[in-house]
Amino acid sequence: MPTQVIIDGYNLLGTGGIRRGYSESDRERLLHDLASYRHRTEHAITVVFDGWQQGRSTEQREHRAGVQVIYSKRGERADQVIQRLAREYGADCAVVSSDHEIMNVARAHGAFIIGAQEFTQKLRGPSAPSRTVPHKELDPGDDVRSRGAREKKGNPRKLPKSQRQRDRQFRRF
Repeated sequence: MPTQVIIDGYNLLGTGGIRRGYSESDRERLLHDLASYRHRTEHAITVVFDGWQQGRSTEQREHRAGVQVIYSKRGERADQVIQRLAREYGADCAVVSSDHEIMNVARAHGAFIIGAQEFTQKLRGPSAPSRTVPHKELDPGDDVRSRGAREKKGNPRKLPKSQRQRDRQFRRF
């Protein structure tokens, strides 16, 4: 079964710059990009947009090119819908948002978190940029070992285990 990807629509649209009020063509372009991403990865995709100010009295759902689109009902924010979906799917989903509240709730329910900026790079092409390990330049007079600390073992160029695990998960997307 493919993984469910839940996307904060306006948050993802806002990664290009700070802007309020998106046109229908902006949303359509995003849905087109998501549909082509869905065909490459075969993940089930749900994108959630705010409808809390001008929306209908009930939640509106529709399918466009294989992507499920949800507009929240009047009085309910997209954040609340995304949090509800993250609780429902749990560890079987990935949540795309840069909103810390959404990320915390999704992480608490076992969902994989992808930042909107990071996902935008995935949308643009099948290959993700490789990560480099930052290293500190030392002055010739610097003492390499800190006082009172044990000398660490292992490869200093290797990423921490948690980061390697996250990178493996991210490559699935």
